[in-house]
Amino acid sequence: MAVIDMTQTSSDTPMIRIEDLAKSFTLHNQGSAVIPVMQGASFEVAAGECVALTGNSGAGKSTLMRMIYGNYLSQAGHIWVGETDVANAEPREIIALRRATLGYVSQFLRVVPRVPTLEVVAEPLLAVGVAKEAAYARARDLLSRLNIPETLWSLSPTTFSGGEQQRVNIARGFAHTYPAMLLDEPTASLDATNRETVLSLIEEAKARGAAIIGIFHDAPARDRVADREIDVSAFTPSRAA
Repeated sequence: MAVIDMTQTSSDTPMIRIEDLAKSFTLHNQGSAVIPVMQGASFEVAAGECVALTGNSGAGKSTLMRMIYGNYLSQAGHIWVGETDVANAEPREIIALRRATLGYVSQFLRVVPRVPTLEVVAEPLLAVGVAKEAAYARARDLLSRLNIPETLWSLSPTTFSGGEQQRVNIARGFAHTYPAMLLDEPTASLDATNRETVLSLIEEAKARGAAIIGIFHDAPARDRVADREIDVSAFTPSRAA
């Protein structure tokens, strides 16, 4: 399997660096009212570190995660992932970043219908040039670890139950050795066995040097894998110092 160089930045430079980030939403159906949701967000995540985003519902945890992934534009500031400033990057740069450097395990599986599950999980590896045999071997290993029956691997995961789709999504997200990862509720609604597998995958990713930002409403899971917490409420304009 191809190995991505984790030292895309110098040894003393964090893998993820958020600098004075600001975000607001414009409500075009309500007189173009502008709602500020984040201001002055700044923190760093080192290689091999897991940082948990905390805060009340609506504090901006998911918004911040989507900004880091490049789904939302920021109004000000920088989002450095390796040597790429997502906040100011061109679309082609963000696509390249997602392919090789920044993984994202969301709560929902979004794939092309009729593509077999084994191919869905192997695709991130194939996209970075891993040989098909090695990519499929890694996919089979992850699907087995996450208790997806082999009889389902040739079927599209769009036909699976919600829990099965979540596990396929996790397998796909951990297939490639991303240097940086975003995890949105990776243990939500999982049984004890599969929850343990996911926590082990996170620990393995940290051990190989991945910088991880996660949202964990599962407090024991957060306590186990997170090295520290960042309360996103501190960055909301109403509470900012």
